[in-house]
Amino acid sequence: MKSILILGGSGFIGHALYKELGRYYNTYATYHTAKGFASNQHFYPFHIEQDDPFSILKDVKPKLIISALRGDFEALLETHSMLDEFVGKSNCRILFLSSANVFDAFQHFPSYEYDKTLSESVFGRFKIKIENSLMRMPPGKSLIARLPMIFGRNAPRAAALDEAVIEEKPIEVFPNTVVNVNEIGHLCRQIHYIINQKCTGIYHLGSHDLVTHFDFMKSLAANRHKKEAIFKRIYTSNEMRYLAVLPKKNRLPEQLQISYTSVLEDSSLPKSASN
Repeated sequence: MKSILILGGSGFIGHALYKELGRYYNTYATYHTAKGFASNQHFYPFHIEQDDPFSILKDVKPKLIISALRGDFEALLETHSMLDEFVGKSNCRILFLSSANVFDAFQHFPSYEYDKTLSESVFGRFKIKIENSLMRMPPGKSLIARLPMIFGRNAPRAAALDEAVIEEKPIEVFPNTVVNVNEIGHLCRQIHYIINQKCTGIYHLGSHDLVTHFDFMKSLAANRHKKEAIFKRIYTSNEMRYLAVLPKKNRLPEQLQISYTSVLEDSSLPKSASN
């Protein structure tokens, strides 16, 4: 059975991927400070600012590494340099979870897989650096999955929205920013398919349709709560701005595509749990 190592397996996306893939592959993961993982023999402690990944890689001997790491950018870049070295010398591939923010300097159109990347943000530029190092690898060694905002019933973004609604705090929204989104369960199924099909290259894993950030957050708040939410509207420019990643070349099968309305439905609370 193929061995998979998820770096960042105690985070929101990494842990969801561990649960999705663990039923089908010999799946291992790393954790940092999250509780409840030390007793799991498939989880390894890993601190990006103190540890190197080689001992874990030697023990697991993964055929695929999934990087869902978060943390200090310089430490992450150094860790990815080590991963590049390992993948280059081993019968192994790497899947990097990137972000729509690699395009956040562009405004007038949604972005496609092989468009030029350009970012104004520190986060986006960090993602671009890792993407560029992966693209220098031999063909077939790397896979980049660019993600939009990820939601779900228990997603951190949904929890932050809940807290703001309950405590009657304003929720920052961007009325003139057009986005696409995804839901955590659906994202995991998409990534599972990509792994199973041994895909390589760049994939954009967001809803096939677009919505303004304000409209989406307003609908999400209405779906999860009976009380009115307070919104703080932020305008970054006088024109509509796009921060959306859409597929052009690497399209998934129709049954694996998703709309933003489906993301809203899958991110809603059960009626008994809503306020």
